[in-house]
Amino acid sequence: MEEKKGSKIENQIPALSLSHLTYIYPNKKTALFDISFDVFPGEKIAIVGPNGAGKTTLFLHLNYTFKSKGSIQINGKDISDYKNADRVKEIGIMFADPDNQLFMPTVFDDIAFGPLNLGLSEDEVKKRVKDAMEMTKTTDLKDRVPHHLSFGQKKKVVLASIIALRPKILVLDEPTANLDPKSKRDVLAIIDRLNQDGITTIVATHDVNLLSELADRVIVLNERIIETGTPREIFSDIRLLQNNNLEAPEVFKLFQLLSCIGFNCEELPLNFEEAVNEILSQIKNGEGHIHLHSHSESHEHIHQLKKNYGNGKH
Repeated sequence: MEEKKGSKIENQIPALSLSHLTYIYPNKKTALFDISFDVFPGEKIAIVGPNGAGKTTLFLHLNYTFKSKGSIQINGKDISDYKNADRVKEIGIMFADPDNQLFMPTVFDDIAFGPLNLGLSEDEVKKRVKDAMEMTKTTDLKDRVPHHLSFGQKKKVVLASIIALRPKILVLDEPTANLDPKSKRDVLAIIDRLNQDGITTIVATHDVNLLSELADRVIVLNERIIETGTPREIFSDIRLLQNNNLEAPEVFKLFQLLSCIGFNCEELPLNFEEAVNEILSQIKNGEGHIHLHSHSESHEHIHQLKKNYGNGKH
């Protein structure tokens, strides 16, 4: 078993295991090539990559829409051996466009659809719907027509419909895309709570500023697995970012800039909370002051930093 950086639980059967997965579209374009990785119970995984990297194609394999070369195992059992009703209890998937997953006349009906098809009792279905709506703060929407909701509300309803199935693995494709700041924070809080409750979470996202909150381990995908590591390891590899059209978080870049003028820290912050803690720590250690200074190499370092992120003159 390969060592997993950032893994919460080791020496267990993987919650999800992909082995040599390859998918080629009818037009001969390769979408996925020889994809192999394990996800262990309770992990927080992010999959990142440029547009067209194969993230959505990968997720369509996880709900058995696409079938191709290689194997997928869920909790040690081949995905082809699961009946649909059993598979959705193991893995739930939210795709980027919520309109593709909403089709019932009311929000309540949409959230209840999955549990009803599991053959659960009426009381159990109502309980699951109630719990899912409370977690996603969609209770006041229960009688609304899903397609009349805002984009953010639709995302939350789809998430509620998956939560109601109580899967052990939650897969989310761009869960915060096109959401306002409050809706983003709401969705992040839901994902974090589910993970804290033991749900394995796998998120595909372009929002690198949220990545450190969504993942302990990052998989860089660009038709094949390019690299894996912690968020800090991935963002510290400027060549990796450049070669795969990826960005580092704004906070991370800001503190790289500050390091050019004397603000040095052992680990560059990846998010706002880490930045605040670092600044307060340095103020305390500096007896109430932070000292910045320019030296002979500062301008050269700043210019190189700008070039690294595509803002410098070449």
